[in-house]
Formats: sequence, C-alpha cells, structure tokens
Amino acid sequence: MSRSARYRHALWILTVRDLRVRYSTSALGYVWSILDPLVMSGIYWFVFTQVFRRDVGEEPYIVFLLAALLPWMWFTGSVSDSTRAFLREAKLVRSTTIPRTIWVNRIVLSKGIEFLAALPVLAAFAIFSGAQVNLDIVLFPLAIVIQAVLTIGLCLIVAPLVVFFRDLERAVKLVLRFMFYATPIIYSTTALPDKIEPFAAFNPLSGIFALYRSAFFPQELNWHLVGVSAAMSAVILAVGLLVFKRCERSVLKEI
Repeated sequence: MSRSARYRHALWILTVRDLRVRYSTSALGYVWSILDPLVMSGIYWFVFTQVFRRDVGEEPYIVFLLAALLPWMWFTGSVSDSTRAFLREAKLVRSTTIPRTIWVNRIVLSKGIEFLAALPVLAAFAIFSGAQVNLDIVLFPLAIVIQAVLTIGLCLIVAPLVVFFRDLERAVKLVLRFMFYATPIIYSTTALPDKIEPFAAFNPLSGIFALYRSAFFPQELNWHLVGVSAAMSAVILAVGLLVFKRCERSVLKEI
C-alpha cells in the first residue's frame, strides 16, 4: 500500500471514529447535526418575515437561509474544533508517524460528512416551500470543493498556532461570531449598500454561498465573487500548508 493510500485509509478510520463517538453518546444522534441550523433558520425566518417584514433575501426565505446556514455550520464547526485538534489528541499526535495534517483534515472531513447528511433537509424544505431547482445545481460540487480548500487552509493555520497562543481559541470564537454577520447568510450580497457591496468579494464565503444558493436562486450567482473566493481559498490553503510545515516540530515539543 502506497503512502498516500495509507494516509487516506487512516484519515477515513479517524473520521469514522469521530462520527461514532459523537453520535454513540447522543440519544438523538443525527438530529443534532441538523437541529442547530434548523432552529437558527426558524428564528431568522420569523424575525425577517413575520416581525420586520424586510426584503433581505429571496423567496422562499427559509430555503435561502438553509442554503447558506448548512455550509456555514460545516465551516464554523471545523474552524472551531481545529483549535483543539492537537491538544485533545496530544498522545496520539506524538506517538503516530502519519503526517500530522491528518488531525486537521479528519475534522474538516467529519464536519463535511455531517453537512452532506443534512442536505436532505434542505431538499425537503425546497419541496415543501415550492422552491424551483434550476441547472445551476450542478455547481453544488464546485462549492463543496472550494469550501473544503478554504476550510482546510484556515484550520491548518489555526490548529498549530493555538498550541503556542492558547488565548487564540477564544479569539477564533469571537471572529467566527463576527463573520456570521459579515457573511451573506441572512441577507444577500445584492442587499448590501452600494459602497459596501464591492468589499463582499474579500470574504471568500460570499462566492461559495452564492454557488450553493444558485441551485434555487439563479440570480444569486456572481462569477466575480466565485472567482475571488476560489483564488483566495487557494492562497489560504498554500499559506496554511506553509504555516503548518514550519510549526510542526515546535508543536510536537509543546504538546
């Protein structure tokens, strides 16, 4: 078996282990992976359609929300959990010889599997609310690939740095909280003021979420945003690999 094949095999085993541990200790299991975005979607749907009645997205708004909230949960869950990637598994990290990037990639993969498992919920709401699916749904895999690249890159930066700067874990949570409102999740980039809209491209999640939403709302597709998101994701991955490589030995001494 080649080295890459052994890596993939070990990655899959660790990912399955994470999912089994996560769900074996929970009575509701799979429900928890979709409950959080469903509750959040319900709250924002009620606030913006029943209380304020403001035009912040497309109709049906619940589908508009879920198309971004579900991938957002993948992103924020991966980045947040990466702050404990080495500290939680310190003994295994030190004792194994497989590339240490696996301890980050297994988090992104397990959260990604949870995201894929939640997609039937999005489909159910789309059917129930009468949302129209168009040919742009073929761009869904592209969105997944770009998001995976972006998320892995960020996690490769965060995971080793937290070992040296423990306060970074709390800082990451604050940044993610800010990013939720700075990212077009509860609103569309087209709803932004003219002076602010050009800056939306510098948030790589903007183009990614536009790809997801284009399956139901073709007017949300903006290839400029997508192109910038893809380029930024590739750069972040390259930076992440560089940071990880330079920090790896020091991390092993520190944990």
